Amino acid sequence: MSNDDAPLIKSIAVLGGTGKEGSALAMRWALHGYRVIIGSRSLEKAVTAAAEMNDQLGGDYLVGMENPQAASEASIVVLSVPYSAHRATLESVKDQLSQKILVDLTVPLAPPAVRTVFIPEGKSACLEAQAFLGESVQVVAAFQNVSAVKLKDPNKPVDCDVLVCGDDEAAKEEVIQLVAGAGLLGIDAGPLANAVAAEALTPVLLYINKKYGVKGAGIRITGLEA
Repeated sequence: MSNDDAPLIKSIAVLGGTGKEGSALAMRWALHGYRVIIGSRSLEKAVTAAAEMNDQLGGDYLVGMENPQAASEASIVVLSVPYSAHRATLESVKDQLSQKILVDLTVPLAPPAVRTVFIPEGKSACLEAQAFLGESVQVVAAFQNVSAVKLKDPNKPVDCDVLVCGDDEAAKEEVIQLVAGAGLLGIDAGPLANAVAAEALTPVLLYINKKYGVKGAGIRITGLEA
């Protein structure tokens, strides 16, 4: 990659980067030239996961840190955790997120009924994150409808679009560039309030997966000019 092609965002922290979707996105961004930090509640787990990803990629691409340090050292933070860990993770890094973009991938699910839409008290995980973190953080919703199965091979194109919702236009554009860095097309889907719809689509897709025996059903936005 030439200097002209280098990403505008120098470093990304993926909190929950040891999970399936977080690790898959992390490897894609690492190959695209970003400095990627794998965040976890456990330093040992983060370091081990980063080393395993480096082995898979055949280079020294990623580093592992505890969540607060990862968030502190990154210019943009990605949150990829189960809804049950959403608030606790935000509480652990709130101070480190000030003046940064938080890309929230979280989907509210109510096991065992994961194929039925669940609307939380705050209407969406992303809206809850914004309310908790305050105006000093730009929360942007993205990647809720992309299966980790499709992202697993970092060199394989993904036949799925990504809805990007946020209240700050510059932050949304930066995240759309980040989506492109993962090899997908980001679609500006409006204000953060629209994340309610994006998050609610995931249980629908999980239902479709089971009903039709497919893996990783996703969405495509038709009618856009090529």
